[in-house]
Amino acid sequence: MKALQAQILKGSIGLSIFAVVTAGLIAVTQLSTADKISAEIKKAQSKALLQIIPPNEHDNELIEDVIALPPTSLLGNAGTDNYAHVSRLKGNVTAFILPVTAPDGYSGAIKMIVGIDTDGNIKGLRVLSHKETPGLGDKVDIKKSPWVTSFNGKSLNSPKPDQWKVVKDGGEFDQFTGATITPRAVVNATRRALTYFDENKATIINTASQNSSTDNSQPGAKN
Repeated sequence: MKALQAQILKGSIGLSIFAVVTAGLIAVTQLSTADKISAEIKKAQSKALLQIIPPNEHDNELIEDVIALPPTSLLGNAGTDNYAHVSRLKGNVTAFILPVTAPDGYSGAIKMIVGIDTDGNIKGLRVLSHKETPGLGDKVDIKKSPWVTSFNGKSLNSPKPDQWKVVKDGGEFDQFTGATITPRAVVNATRRALTYFDENKATIINTASQNSSTDNSQPGAKN
């Protein structure tokens, strides 16, 4: 009987040690993986930002230089996502890159970033994530089509307000063959971003002017 109890105790201790070691290995793996994932996300974000505002047009770290934005529903984001990356050149604020969500894509929300200079002109637009139909709606991705570049240089009044629509709706922007909902969602979201910037331009520029890139790190550390 004692021999059986000793065997059971030994087995229990062995299982406990195995469980502790396994849990430790899993924790270490998760931490290591989390760091790698975080680094890759930051790398992808930085690459997208540089596609909108290339290195020769700024001398600060776009990924690090962020400011909090006035609360809004126009950008379609959760409150924690209402921040902007600031572009600076020789000490002057030149543009902002805003996170924008089009909630009405064909297959769900479309996450984008829109670059707007201090005069209210679009520097560029990139779609960061979407679930649109391959071969149709996914043409909003710069890797699939140059369609998003058609927004470059546009502003709230160029084209005219009633032309901020896809062609099918009587506007200026092309839709895709067999897919209208996706480009319509992106056009509408971009127009809302321009409207938001126009309504809050003074506050946004003033906030950026009062903050240097060394005062900002990540969105979670906004002033």
